[in-house]
Amino acid sequence: MKAARFDYVRPDDLHQAVAALGRAGGGAKLLAGGQSLARPSLLVDVSRLDSLARVEDIGRAWRIGACVTHSRIEDMREQLAGGEMLCEVAAGIAYRAIRNRGTIGGSIAHADPASDWPLALAALGATVNIRNAGGARAMPLEKFLLGAFTTALREDEILESVEVPKLSRAGRYGYYKFCRKTGEYAEASAAAVFAPGSQIARIYFGAVRPAPVSLSALARRIAQEGQSAVSEEAISAAVVAVANDLDPVERRMVIAAVTRALQQVFAS
Repeated sequence: MKAARFDYVRPDDLHQAVAALGRAGGGAKLLAGGQSLARPSLLVDVSRLDSLARVEDIGRAWRIGACVTHSRIEDMREQLAGGEMLCEVAAGIAYRAIRNRGTIGGSIAHADPASDWPLALAALGATVNIRNAGGARAMPLEKFLLGAFTTALREDEILESVEVPKLSRAGRYGYYKFCRKTGEYAEASAAAVFAPGSQIARIYFGAVRPAPVSLSALARRIAQEGQSAVSEEAISAAVVAVANDLDPVERRMVIAAVTRALQQVFAS
């Protein structure tokens, strides 16, 4: 099988990359890890741009460049204080060979509903930084994800980095996904993050909807009442309240995923 014809450019810096996207008039695609490619007329290779491969401590958050690979995050547990959930999520993505190539920015921009990063980062309250010819803009990840394989990223823009707030020592988290086999995309997944001192309480489920779905009412109740508020009935009611059209199998899987994510929260 032969690939469709396309042009290729490897810019020297982010400015050149943005300019190439602008000249392409919507026909260009970015190449970072190369794990998910469409059929572009121009391929803009940003995989070697140092500015997109940095992991920076900016005080209350970690700023992670879009081209940082899953495996690099997986291996940074000793360095990412307050970002341990990132390391655990990264370690569960596909297989090591995929993690060596796939990037956090590519996963976010691809916006596959069954992928790990959109769900986990939404639960962590992450913000994405976007670069275009006119400057930069930032937005909460939850607003960036518009639907399945659809984001707020315009054709002439690059996802530059993601900023992930650090969890305090009192912070607790849980992440669970159901897969047909290890390394596959999730059939249903859930993420929960609580940090009492910071008034953070978030629960999301994913894979069965075009974008992560928040169970904010349940999260607030658990933050107020603690583990006593966690029951199958409460979780089921919360899921039905925001997604009453799930089929019985999807509903059971989501309820189970949320339950197991919360078990991790209270076991930690």
